[in-house]
Amino acid sequence: MPKTEVTASEVQPKVAAQPITGMAVVAPALAWLIPGAGHLIQKKWGRGLLLMFSVALLFVLGILMEGKIYKPNTGDLLDMLGFVGDAGAGGLYIISRIMDLGTLPIAHATADYGTKFIVISGLLNVMAMVDAYHIAIGKKQ
Repeated sequence: MPKTEVTASEVQPKVAAQPITGMAVVAPALAWLIPGAGHLIQKKWGRGLLLMFSVALLFVLGILMEGKIYKPNTGDLLDMLGFVGDAGAGGLYIISRIMDLGTLPIAHATADYGTKFIVISGLLNVMAMVDAYHIAIGKKQ
C-alpha cells in the first residue's frame, strides 16, 4: 500500500468564523465609554460591577494623587503611549479632559504614582472591552 503525504492543513481542524452580531459591536463600544457596561448589557453582573468599580477607583485615585492626564501629541514616545493608556478609560478620560483635570506638573512622587494609576485604569478597561467582545461572540462565557 503506497504512503500518501498529509499536509498541515489537513491535520488541523477548520474553525468556523464567528458571525459579527450587533452585540459584538455594541458591547466593546459601550465598555469603552462606560467601564463595565459592556458586561452589564450582557447580564454579567458580577464581572461588570467589579470592572466598573476597579477602573473608576484606579482613575479617581490617580486624579486625587494629582496624576498627569496625557493629551494627544506627536512628540515624545512615552507621552504618546501614556495617551493611549489614558484614552482607554473612555468616558472617564473625556470627563477629565473637559474638567481640565490632571494638568498640574508632576511635583512629587505620589503624582507620578497617580499618573500610573490613570494609565493602568485605561489599560484595564481595554482588557475589559476585549473580554466583553469575546463574550458577545460566544468565545467566552
